[in-house]
Amino acid sequence: MTTEYISLGIYLLFLVGIGVVFTRFNRDLSDYVRGGGKASWWLVGTSSLMASISAFTFTGNASAAYEAGPTLLVIYAANCAGFLLGYFFLAAWFRQTRAYTMADIIKMRFGVGAEQFNVVISSVLFPLGASIQLWALGVFSSSIFGFPLTATIIVIGFVVMLYSVSGGRWAVMATDFVQSLILLPITIVLCFLALRHIGGIGAFLDFFSKPEFSGDYQWIKEPGQFLNDRYTLKWCIAVFLMQFSNVISISAAPRYLSVKDGREGRRAALLSCILMLLGSLIWVVPPMVARFTMGGEVAAMDLDNPAEASYAVSAMQLLPNGLVGIMIVAMFASTMSSMDTGLNTTTGNLIRNTWPWLRRFFKLGELSESREVRLCRSTTGILGIIVIVLALMLSMQQTFQLFDAYFVVSTIIGLPVAMPLVVGLFIRRLPFISFFVIFGFACLPSLYSFLDRSLTGTVWTIQDRALWVIAFGVLGILFSLALQKWENQTNRARINELFERMKTPISKEESKGTAMDHSQLQLMGNISLVAGIFLLCLLLFPNPAGDRFVVLFVPAFVILVGLALKVHAKRLRKHPPF
Repeated sequence: MTTEYISLGIYLLFLVGIGVVFTRFNRDLSDYVRGGGKASWWLVGTSSLMASISAFTFTGNASAAYEAGPTLLVIYAANCAGFLLGYFFLAAWFRQTRAYTMADIIKMRFGVGAEQFNVVISSVLFPLGASIQLWALGVFSSSIFGFPLTATIIVIGFVVMLYSVSGGRWAVMATDFVQSLILLPITIVLCFLALRHIGGIGAFLDFFSKPEFSGDYQWIKEPGQFLNDRYTLKWCIAVFLMQFSNVISISAAPRYLSVKDGREGRRAALLSCILMLLGSLIWVVPPMVARFTMGGEVAAMDLDNPAEASYAVSAMQLLPNGLVGIMIVAMFASTMSSMDTGLNTTTGNLIRNTWPWLRRFFKLGELSESREVRLCRSTTGILGIIVIVLALMLSMQQTFQLFDAYFVVSTIIGLPVAMPLVVGLFIRRLPFISFFVIFGFACLPSLYSFLDRSLTGTVWTIQDRALWVIAFGVLGILFSLALQKWENQTNRARINELFERMKTPISKEESKGTAMDHSQLQLMGNISLVAGIFLLCLLLFPNPAGDRFVVLFVPAFVILVGLALKVHAKRLRKHPPF
């Protein structure tokens, strides 16, 4: 384990260094919370992908692939569908709002009350969601790799907090990009080795028809086949709608507010879609191969649900010497990348949307740009500490399995909040008050589920709660449409202005990011080359000749991307676009 500790330590220091490098990019609030609207599409697209995955990808989701085969792909299909909608028009709409934060857009669409309510809700949900992810990572690395649970939570949490505090949105995007450069090649390698281990794609598919697997690995499961009727048609529909709504609602707008214009936003969304599609195909293979050929090793893992270790078991069994440490780095990266995005987004909402309102309420003056940046950094630090403390508290309970914990939170409060933030983008006639009407209707099933449990002992499944939430949310939409005739003209004019703004392209005069293109390419190219050269040290580990070529793939991938960025930077310097 000494090698794994060294690899992880160097990697974490590298991330902190990236945060320090990008400190100079933050001159005002816009720079800190959205990169000044100057980021390139490739930087935003990879960051958006990394923000969409977490420890669940290699623990909870892996356990679902291990237990139930391809049914899990419904989650990734929802992500791809959402990104595809972003490519067609939604990413451009979000960027063309000219907003700094998602709360800015909520204010334009639903008014100040909805704006402040969502800031409060997101400030509660983000720390809770991030702490669940950090807890999942700690449990996983403790049980499988022998890392101390408490130390893992604290160290990873503080590293994310440090680079997020120092570099703001720029550091978040840069570290996400670097983490994607490591995650993609190492998971491609493991997928290749897993298929080679089992005898190729044909042999892999043959296992689906074997009697001991065919029942569990059919696409749609029968009710009662799995605990809480998971993987049934109803479960698939509910999970797809929940995940899809997360990707297309106003709460997803921060993914695209950093790009220069709508065209760059569409390209970022397309890149995220392609990478998510690739990831979905390669991330589900190793846990299924583990089910086919390593069931005993998985069952021996010291976890409440040993299937959550299936991805790690396949990695430890199949990866050549030196690559296990990089796989650990990739698994850590999946959680860190979603946590850093959440820290930055929540900070932006608080400092951009709530803090000025409080200062006006108490009749205080406006802050200078430098003081706003300092306030952003201190707020990010406080949020980071809260996440770490909550993760430590979660590590002391044994109520939820990792795969279910996130969906429980999502269906109780996340989905009711998401519904008006989705339909508000598409139904212009909905009045300001519709946010609270739809949210109120959508909350009724969740409230009743708690009452039903206390009175009758009935425990609602995730899918039952989600589908009832959606059904009552639709009733809220219909009721809200009946209220539009009482909407005052001022509010109606503000709604119309937002829709016109969303569909008005950003002009070249508004987009001031061109001067940053060369800097981003050059700097990220240099960072990628440094990472790739460090990864070349993996060749020093003793391996058979064939495995050395497998090991070489990872640093070669990173170095080639770094060289491509630097070549493009050189070309851009000679031939600027305008």
